[in-house]
Amino acid sequence: MDASPEVGRPEVSMSDSAKKPFRPATAMIHAGTVRSGFGETSEAIFLTQGFVYPSAEAAEARFNGEDPGFIYSRYANPTTRMFEERMMELEGAGDARATASGMAAVAAALQCSLKAGDHVVAARALFGSCTYIIQTVLGRAGVESTFVDGRNLEEWQAAVRPETKLFFLESPTNPTLEVIDIAAVADIAHAAGAILVVDNVFATPLLQKPLELGADVVIYSATKHIDGQGRCLGGVILSSAEWIKENLHDYFRHTGPSLSPFNAWVLLKGLETLPLRVRQQMDNAARIADFLAGSDKVARVIYPGRADHPDAEIIKRQMKGGSTLVGFDMKGGKEAAFRLCNALRIVSISNNLGDSKSLITHPATTTHKSLSPEAQVAAGIGPGLLRFSAGIEDVDDLIEDFQAALDAA
Repeated sequence: MDASPEVGRPEVSMSDSAKKPFRPATAMIHAGTVRSGFGETSEAIFLTQGFVYPSAEAAEARFNGEDPGFIYSRYANPTTRMFEERMMELEGAGDARATASGMAAVAAALQCSLKAGDHVVAARALFGSCTYIIQTVLGRAGVESTFVDGRNLEEWQAAVRPETKLFFLESPTNPTLEVIDIAAVADIAHAAGAILVVDNVFATPLLQKPLELGADVVIYSATKHIDGQGRCLGGVILSSAEWIKENLHDYFRHTGPSLSPFNAWVLLKGLETLPLRVRQQMDNAARIADFLAGSDKVARVIYPGRADHPDAEIIKRQMKGGSTLVGFDMKGGKEAAFRLCNALRIVSISNNLGDSKSLITHPATTTHKSLSPEAQVAAGIGPGLLRFSAGIEDVDDLIEDFQAALDAA
């Protein structure tokens, strides 16, 4: 692996045949795999809190860093490390830390990078909990923040101060599916001496590679597409080995946001089928977007795979596909949106996304309810906006479901 061994986090070696990086579909099945002496086919679950040592001298060596074995599962665990290694291979990162949830990843990545007196510039179109962390949690710690239109590069540049240390964005954004020029924002951040942190959950590592575009840190909620079947929570932070060591390593060990070994195992299983699911979800989302665009009850459709998306040129440059999600505005506002949701038979009402099951939510009253009405308007979240997460069902059944719901709305 790229990162050097460290205390409680032993180096995981792949086979000699794996010196050339795997292609994504192969990496998601094999990368990082370590087998015990029993030679199991499926990755083992090391469901343990701690580890034992053959002697007191061995324990001392482990804690001194002379022996790179495991110490405590809050620091590292063999199953969790396999998940981290697999994500590193997929993302092209030097090191990674898996967390208990996506928001634990966001909080850890931001808090370990900042101190009182620092300044953050963030895109305005963020998940509500991310906005809370930046404004409230970091604000209480003496970190100031400025929110900008993520697609307006002049606003990013104008927001820079001498004390600016970090830029933060999602792309595509939640829930309006704006696509931000990551490479251009990275250039502005680096010229200011700041780092760029990107939440890549909507794109997945299959459709967009922020590190290749200049980002310094990438975050995922593994709860979404990586699990993809509604089973568990998880998150992951990926960056260079140097950044992890200098910024995240000690914070992670002492604050304990670590992923459980069992959830790590579930996520390893989810990665095996990620390419198959994302391909089907993306195909379904594109068909649903085109169908909705033809309805006289829909005011607007937002889908990164359509030519009429406002950021179509950026999408061509930095993404390998459209999206598994569709945003659309219902004529008639909240009442019409609620009628449509309630009339759907296959598509479930849920604030989750990236699942094998198709899901829909009304952001203004669920995922972004914590935003003020003014902030919702500024983020492009109107009363009629719905966010649809395509599953892997037969798309003709989904279209028929939407047609019946639109008739009822």
